[in-house]
Amino acid sequence: MITWDVGTIILLIMAGLTRASILFIVAAGLTLVFGVLRVINMAHGSLYMIGAFVAASVIQGVGGAGSFWLALVAAPLAVGLVGAVIEFGVLRRIYQAEHVVQLLATYALILIFDDLVKMIWGAEYKSVSIPAAFAGSLSIGDRPFPIYNLFVIAWALLLAAALWFMIYRTGLGRLIRAAVEDSEMLEALGVNIPRIFSSVFIIGAFLAGLGGVLVAPLGSIGLGMDVTILIEAFVVAVIGGLGSFPGALLGAGIIGMMFSFGITVAPRMAMAFVFLAMVIVLIIRPWGLFGEPER
Repeated sequence: MITWDVGTIILLIMAGLTRASILFIVAAGLTLVFGVLRVINMAHGSLYMIGAFVAASVIQGVGGAGSFWLALVAAPLAVGLVGAVIEFGVLRRIYQAEHVVQLLATYALILIFDDLVKMIWGAEYKSVSIPAAFAGSLSIGDRPFPIYNLFVIAWALLLAAALWFMIYRTGLGRLIRAAVEDSEMLEALGVNIPRIFSSVFIIGAFLAGLGGVLVAPLGSIGLGMDVTILIEAFVVAVIGGLGSFPGALLGAGIIGMMFSFGITVAPRMAMAFVFLAMVIVLIIRPWGLFGEPER
C-alpha cells in the first residue's frame, strides 16, 4: 500500500522529470528533423542505441574518473557523424519522395543498425557505473533519490535553453525557422538548403546520441532499446506536435509524469496511461498541443 505523503509525491515528480529529461533530449532531435526536413526518421532510436553502446565502450575502455566526460563528448559526436552519412547517403535522395518511401528507407536502417551493433558489440547486455562525481543519493521525505538523476534533469534543462538560444537567437536558427516556413523561397534567395538540412539532421543525431550516453548509467544497454525509446519519443512528439520544440518539452513532461505516477498506481498499466494521454490529445487537437495543421 502506497503512502501518499508529500515526500512520496515529490519523489515521483523527480522520477518523472528524470524520464522526461531523457525523452525530451531524444524527442527534440526527432521533432527538429521532422519540422525542417519533413522526414519521420524511424532510425532515430537506433542512433540513441549506438550512442549508448559507444559510451559504454569509451567508459570501459578508458576507465578512470574522466571516462564518462569523454564519453559525453565522444559518443554524440560519433553518432552525429553517423547521422551525416545517413543524411548524405540516404535521405538526401528521397526528400521529395512520399512519406511511405521515407518510412521504409529509415525502417530498413533500423534492421541494418541492429545487425551492425550485434556484429560490433555482440548481443549481450552491457552496463556502466554511475560516475563517481554523481554517486550516492539525496534524502527526499526519508527516501533516497540518486544524485545522477538530478544531473540528468539539470543537463536536459541546460540543453533546452541552449536549443532555444540556437533556434531563436542565432543565424542558423533563423535559417532553420525560415526553412520550416518556405524552403523553396529560401533556396531562391541563394541559401544552400542541402547544407541546412544536413546541419539539422546532424544536430538531431547528436541529440539522440547524447540521450544514449545519459541513459547508459541508468540501466542495461542492449538490443531493443532503440525500439522502446522510438515509441516513447514518437508519443512525445505527437502530443507536443511534430516539428514543435516547445511541444517536445511539454510532451516529455506529460509522458514522464504519466509513467512515473502510472507505474506506482497500476504497474501493469503504466504504458497504457502513456498512450491514453496521446489518444486524448489527438482527439482534442489532432496536430498536437503546439503543432499546426498540415497546409
